[in-house]
This record gives sequence, C-alpha cells and structure tokens, in this order.
Amino acid sequence: MSNFTLSRNAFGKLVFTSPEGVHEGVVPVRAFPIGAPDEGIALVDIDGHELAWIDRLADLPGPVRELLEEELKSREFLPVIKRIRDVSTFAVPSTWEVETDRGVARFVLKGEEDIRRVAESTLLIADSHGVQYLLRNTEALDKASKKLLDRFL
Repeated sequence: MSNFTLSRNAFGKLVFTSPEGVHEGVVPVRAFPIGAPDEGIALVDIDGHELAWIDRLADLPGPVRELLEEELKSREFLPVIKRIRDVSTFAVPSTWEVETDRGVARFVLKGEEDIRRVAESTLLIADSHGVQYLLRNTEALDKASKKLLDRFL
C-alpha cells in the first residue's frame, strides 16, 4: 500500500515520490470527512489525478501519517462545537456563542435551514459568512446546550 514517500519542498508543498515518479503540490482529500475522517484518503496531483489511495491513516508509517495529518489540519477549518453558551434570540437571525475545539466563537445563524443534519446525531451549522461548524454528537451535549439547540430543530 505505501510504496510511496511524502515530504515537503522548500515552498512547503507536499512532494509525493513513488516508483512511477515525483509529483509536487500533492493534495490529500478525505472521502468521508465527517463520517470517517481517518479512512479513505486520496492523494491527488495538481491536475486532480489520484496518485494513491489510503484506506486508513493509522496504517501509514508514523512520519508519513503525521505529515498527512498536519496537511489535512491546515487545509480544513471545521470547528467542532462542544457547548452552546448562549443564543441571542430564538428567532433568526440570531447570534450564537459556542465553545469549540478551537476556542470560543460567536457567529450569526441566518436561518434554520443553515442547520443541516448529516447523521442521526450529527449536525453541520453554517454561519452568515459560510463557515461550517460541526456538532458531532447532539446527545453528548450538556443539558443547557441541548435546550438551546432544540429551539432550532
């Protein structure tokens, strides 16, 4: 599976090296970024052609896995909501204050249609600027957060 190596060039771009050749500017793309973020990752060249398929990140050697995780993290901005602190009003638009895995955030929810269910207890919430927030498990929220969220569902 891993008959390739990954490194960074002087400009910080990923370099993919395999018996078939060397490709600069390689981009990792998750097949299932929310449902299975560590499974099914394609490495594509600058023209979008698949160079390699990775079934599971955990199967890669440590340095390659770390480089890919670092690249994916820098390319993807999807804060995960851990707690809903406050909602300005139960009508929309409303300003939400939430605790995420990246710190406290405030955003404006334009409409209830900006809350999308992607799995039974997983939601994607888009703010007025198009930033997506992931609420991975609504059942794991504290009681106060659930009560605030339920007003919009």
